[in-house]
Amino acid sequence: VQLQASGGGLVQAGGSVELSCKVSGGSFSGYAMTWFRQNPGKEREWVASVRWATGNTFVEDSVKGRFTISRDTRVNTMYLQMNRLKPEDTAVYYCAADYSLSRSTRDYRYWGQGTLVTVSS
Repeated sequence: VQLQASGGGLVQAGGSVELSCKVSGGSFSGYAMTWFRQNPGKEREWVASVRWATGNTFVEDSVKGRFTISRDTRVNTMYLQMNRLKPEDTAVYYCAADYSLSRSTRDYRYWGQGTLVTVSS
């Protein structure tokens, strides 16, 4: 399974950005797809997950109501719509995939390359 993340960039506080993660290779219909984020010197933290087969979503409390995770099985792509962005949302965002729907990075074998989102104040 290969993951290709895109969509990061520079955005002003209060703005919006949508990240994409294109999935290819193998059979991933039973997988959970997840977004993590990481700042320098900090651990990679879980942001949101979606079950590929059902579309069921799970979002971290601190971003709930601002971030929306989704997937489009027609184009094998997962999305993270981020609204009302704050400077503390600045991070490299990574997409990941595996069978377990987990908040731990250790449970994911497949990772995208990361895309930087910078929110200016």
